[in-house]
Amino acid sequence: MGNAVGDLAESDVVAKPAHESGGAWATVRAAVLGTPQDYTRGSIGRAIFLLAVPMVLEMLMESLFGIVNAFWVSRLGQDALATVGLTESMLTVVFSICIGLSMGTTAMVARRVGEKKLEAAGEAAAQSIILGVIVSVVIGAVGFAFAPQLLRAMGASESVVATGAGYPRIIYGSNVVIMLLFLNNAIFRGSGDASLAMRALWLGNLINLVLDPCFIFGLGFFPELGVAGSAVATTIGRGVAVLFQLWVMTRGSSRVPVRLSQFRPNFELMWRLVRISTGGMLQFLIATASWIAIVRIVSAFGSAAVAGYTVAVRIIVVAILPSWGMSNAAATLVGQNLGAGKPERAEKSVWKTGFANMLFLAGVTVVFLFFAERLVGFFTDDPAILPYGVDCLRFISYGYVFYAWGMVVSQSFNGAGDTYTPTLLNLCCFWLFQIPLAYFLGRHTPLGVRGVYLALMLAESLLAVLSVAVFRMGRWKTKKV
Repeated sequence: MGNAVGDLAESDVVAKPAHESGGAWATVRAAVLGTPQDYTRGSIGRAIFLLAVPMVLEMLMESLFGIVNAFWVSRLGQDALATVGLTESMLTVVFSICIGLSMGTTAMVARRVGEKKLEAAGEAAAQSIILGVIVSVVIGAVGFAFAPQLLRAMGASESVVATGAGYPRIIYGSNVVIMLLFLNNAIFRGSGDASLAMRALWLGNLINLVLDPCFIFGLGFFPELGVAGSAVATTIGRGVAVLFQLWVMTRGSSRVPVRLSQFRPNFELMWRLVRISTGGMLQFLIATASWIAIVRIVSAFGSAAVAGYTVAVRIIVVAILPSWGMSNAAATLVGQNLGAGKPERAEKSVWKTGFANMLFLAGVTVVFLFFAERLVGFFTDDPAILPYGVDCLRFISYGYVFYAWGMVVSQSFNGAGDTYTPTLLNLCCFWLFQIPLAYFLGRHTPLGVRGVYLALMLAESLLAVLSVAVFRMGRWKTKKV
């Protein structure tokens, strides 16, 4: 880890290319516009920045879909809003598959790009799209046919089912656009073209922003569809974004061009993608299940504790978006540099990214420690909820210096195609350590709900320490993808 404490702008032994000059503004412009770069040479610090900025903006755009939908649907009443919330919860399974396949796709495409085998990268991209469509058809058929039953299984009342069964039917029936949006952006990220992934989500969100109120309330010549209108608008927005992605890929203007002839099924390649992606799916499901268990433990302290915890988690998710951007950047750099036969540069990229992330999250820690009341107070002024949210922010932030490394290293394993190592570490740290410790400290010590927060911090810190220790062994460098 000592290599991290260097200048983040330090270059490799090769001379800095001409396009890397121009100062800070030129670098920001290159990050947003997606100027072609070779991430296997030159400044690692600059590479991290060029990849991380559009990745952060991409994640902001993805979260905006849900925010816009909830804003307009809330005008229809509690049943409509409950329908959206329950459907989003059920979509956890879909998102786990999307995220898992995306991890495998990014790792494989990045490796081929690093090897300068763009034809093979294009084939991997095409096969991941075929695989995503196959999985989506199965999910869509089940979700469309059994939408009311799924809502009831989630505890929805009959009024919610009567009001909003059309919403999950549309969302599940058209889940292919969700799947392809994830997979196509994973292809762009693996190729190092994170700016295209960002622009696709900008386009989708802009369309959703305009169409949401039109289809929900029947503005102008649009039909009034109620809560189902939100699903229609979101599907159209995502669908147009997917068409844009496919157009860019197949017209030959992306860094990994995909030819129509490559869409013939290659079952051996698809099976390799499935093997890599399964670990990614399990990672997401393990983390999600752990979060549900923690909410259940916190709920024993009352609704105010749950509300305070929920508010704190929302603040945390927004605050660490730049960290996720840096972590995803590290994954791309690892994949491409392993493909280029530069494992030492791949490792150096991880240490530098981890150090930059540690500095960033140290700053977030300071903000949380001194301004927790104001941050939580922005979302609620309820004196019963406020202390729970404040305690959660402060306790969890104590481990951020460790968490910074854990995020980067875990994603770096995924970028190398080693998705099972972080899955096993998540299983041990979350299910075997975090959940039992949270229950014990919360229910059997005077700490109460603070004990739950302490368990969260300790588990994330342990995960970071173990991840770094395993990463230093270097087995990920020989992972075949």
